[in-house]
Amino acid sequence: CLVARGEPQMAAGGRYFCTAGRGLEPFLARELRARLRATEVDYISGKVFFTTDAEPSELKKIKSGERLFLLIKKHDPLPVSGNKGKILHEIRSLVIEEPKDWLDVIATWKNLRGCEWKKDGVSQENPSPCKRKSEEEMNVVTKRQKTERVREIVSEECQAGAGENGVVPDRKSDEEGQTETKASLEDSSKSSGEKPVENEKHSFSFRVSCRCSGAIAKILTSQEIGRAIGIALMKQFRWRADLRNPDLEIFVHLNDMHSVVGIPLFRLPLANREYIKTAGLRSTIAWAMASLAEISAGDFVLDPMCGLGTILLEAATEWPVTCYWGTDISDSQLEGADVNIKTAGLMDKIELLKASVKALPLPSESFDAVISDIPFGKKFKITKDVRFLPDILQEMERVLRVGGTIVLLLSQDLHKRMDSITKSGENEPPNAIPDGAGETTAVETSSSDGNSSSVVKGVEEPILSSRQPCFGSLVPDGVYEVSLGKTVAFIYKYRKISAAGN
Repeated sequence: CLVARGEPQMAAGGRYFCTAGRGLEPFLARELRARLRATEVDYISGKVFFTTDAEPSELKKIKSGERLFLLIKKHDPLPVSGNKGKILHEIRSLVIEEPKDWLDVIATWKNLRGCEWKKDGVSQENPSPCKRKSEEEMNVVTKRQKTERVREIVSEECQAGAGENGVVPDRKSDEEGQTETKASLEDSSKSSGEKPVENEKHSFSFRVSCRCSGAIAKILTSQEIGRAIGIALMKQFRWRADLRNPDLEIFVHLNDMHSVVGIPLFRLPLANREYIKTAGLRSTIAWAMASLAEISAGDFVLDPMCGLGTILLEAATEWPVTCYWGTDISDSQLEGADVNIKTAGLMDKIELLKASVKALPLPSESFDAVISDIPFGKKFKITKDVRFLPDILQEMERVLRVGGTIVLLLSQDLHKRMDSITKSGENEPPNAIPDGAGETTAVETSSSDGNSSSVVKGVEEPILSSRQPCFGSLVPDGVYEVSLGKTVAFIYKYRKISAAGN
């Protein structure tokens, strides 16, 4: 829950928050508890707060989050009135009040960054100017091409990301917010007349990245808020503004639900996977889907519409003692998947095969899990191919062993189509919607297989209404609404309870 003033730092570990795509917050919360033994875990829309004493190398392993921050302050929403001066005073109080909180977090940040510097030999935040310049010159074309490719793929089949980075849309807005703040800090650093104290213990350069929405955004711009915070920091701590190459970035997010201030721990978002050369499905969504499949050592896992192989890559990286198969009808997609698999060094874990999902050349009941993003049409627009959805489901059901799981990502249109398919199985009119259908309740469950990864155990799964009918031998075991940027999608989980046809 939110507190009226800044949260105190916990002696047992650092206090953090991690951004997440809408709908992925429960996945991230469970992962943090399992992977990092995190405590005091709670979440609000787009953010998960937690405490841990994990090292940076462990923090970098977070899979379902976007960006990781050291938490400085978490407050109730700032009171909003028509008086700009009064609001700016409240904003400045975030900085001026309880300065020890700031210095404690800065000390933690410096210690954590120090570990990274010793490991890498150079700060990720401040690589040498010459090296950074040469890298930018060498990679500018590649980065532009990759960004364009990511935008194209994201709009066709997956999430544009969420939370802080959001890969395409959210990162764009974040950059816009930074631009406004940078300009304001340049003005404030000139007008404040403050000279930096170079030899002070906590003296270093900084910039402020601000996002505001809701009532406060109607009165103040990000530029005005960033300017107020920047001046307050310079006066309070004698830090100096450096907008191009700062030692430290201050993140501020103000809206109608909360006021959050933090420091990004890593330069790159957690969602940027170094082992994926060509981006396809959003990596956080792919990992969340794999986490629902209850993958165990020795299992056989299939993605019958693998595309560029993102789901297989995320699963094989997290659960390596497993055999993975990917099929696709597109030569270009398989070629891209092959490049990604080689880049990740997973050639011995993942097999690729050209085949149609409607007629898989695979034995019946040969896989323990089937995971797939069903990519019908650009930007999830429904096409005539949707009529093959029942055939696809039947083929997945055929190759799945009894007790196995199917995890599918469906667009909003396919979500409606799936409902009509399952309802028709109960001899109901396709357009009839039974009372309570699609409603969810949170329950505690654990993997039916005791060898399942601990990351999956303790899943607080939303279970479909008991009135939701099954499809053949597949019983609905959960449905999750997730954000794909401007688009909504649904993760469906099914369990096979009997042999096909019984």
